[in-house]
Amino acid sequence: MPRAAVERLASLIPHDFTLGVATSAFQIEGALDEDGRGSSSWDEFAARPGVIDSDGSPALACDHYHRSGEDLDLVAGLGVDAYRFSIAWSRVQPEGRGAWNEKGWDFYDRLIDGMLARGLSPMATLFHWDTPLALEHDGGWLARATALRFAEYAAEAGRRFGDRVDRWVTLNEPVSLTLNGYALGIHAPGRQLLFDALPAAHHQLLGHGLAVQALRAARVRGQIGITNMHAPVHPASRGPLDWIHAKSADVLLNRLYADPVLLGRYPRIPSLGRRLNPTDRRTRADDLATIHAPLDFYGLNYYYPARIRTGPGPTPNGVQHTAAIGKTPFHLAELPEYAVTGFGWPISPEYCGVVLGELKQRYGASLPPVYITESGASFPEPSQSDGMMHDDARVAYLASHLEAALAAVGPGGPAEGVDLRGWYVWTLTDNFEWAAGYTQRFGLVHTDFATLERTPKASYYWLQQLARARHRPAVSA
Repeated sequence: MPRAAVERLASLIPHDFTLGVATSAFQIEGALDEDGRGSSSWDEFAARPGVIDSDGSPALACDHYHRSGEDLDLVAGLGVDAYRFSIAWSRVQPEGRGAWNEKGWDFYDRLIDGMLARGLSPMATLFHWDTPLALEHDGGWLARATALRFAEYAAEAGRRFGDRVDRWVTLNEPVSLTLNGYALGIHAPGRQLLFDALPAAHHQLLGHGLAVQALRAARVRGQIGITNMHAPVHPASRGPLDWIHAKSADVLLNRLYADPVLLGRYPRIPSLGRRLNPTDRRTRADDLATIHAPLDFYGLNYYYPARIRTGPGPTPNGVQHTAAIGKTPFHLAELPEYAVTGFGWPISPEYCGVVLGELKQRYGASLPPVYITESGASFPEPSQSDGMMHDDARVAYLASHLEAALAAVGPGGPAEGVDLRGWYVWTLTDNFEWAAGYTQRFGLVHTDFATLERTPKASYYWLQQLARARHRPAVSA
């Protein structure tokens, strides 16, 4: 991207706006059987034949567990402000209850100190889908007890790191675990419960609320929030079934997770979607008050809009077909007017503004300051790097989405007045991309998974330029 374009975008960034990059533990750490780490739901799921594209194994991933210093140097080299990482629950508490694993805590203790030594602000995510396996075998997030155990883990993390972590994310995308993990079976734990998976949504949200209480009780100095994925939802046609199913999908993808947290109530359910009820007889009257605990910020992950068509659809790109996928009452229709990422996701930065506008419209004064905690895309790239990798499509993607977000909250934008405080790129390095294995590359840094060599791409240097340029006067184009 020409320097003038970088300077122009940099001129739009407020002086106190946070630029960062994000990762998650299971996708980069490897070392699955080292130093007392317990197994997680994803360890067991990934070992099943055929569930990971090309049979990719997460056993080594990026070997971040042994190369964290090198990776932190890469983050620091960008000149960004912050690093979002996650703590692997089973690394610090192998069974998800009971004894702590000091070697696991020591790893994250060193990691946080390494961030601070490099001038990086830590954002710690407590849960990014890797449930300790012992808890999963006892019901996982379908069981209320998991929410209680999660609060105990959050309290210990707050006790140990509360003086150094600037921002805490309780859960990452509870919608993804509920739908992909418990409803459709394409992610861990691989259950195919369809609408019977919805108690997992409630228990995750309850775990979030209890974790907020635990962190506050630990007197952490950092801010506390949650991260949800949001997608603007529209029907594929004017037909009544597409309209009803789009309304149901909006509840299922967006409002089921945001309304309880921000408004203290579950959304009204469209008449043909009454099964979209996450509560059951184990729900207590005061659960919603716990879930509705005041937050310091709200995390938004935006990737693409959702066009809804009635009836089951094709299997999502990069995952194995499951019986549950063939039983769904609606599916994501294609948006042929847009170019797509390597995952086949439509590249539609304007909908980033739509998402922010919907948050403003729906939640108003109840919406706390917002951080876009993930923004990024995969594109086809070679497995080995031969000099500079010119990932121009990623540069264009990131620049357009950041600009759209900043314009949306600016004067005359659909989300004018929303307090947007930061933007985190997903992700630092190419990694283990869940069911897609190593076939989808999101990184600013190329990973050669045979040698583990890291090679910054053009997008890395673009973000580096942007981070530097925001501190200088803009130049004319």
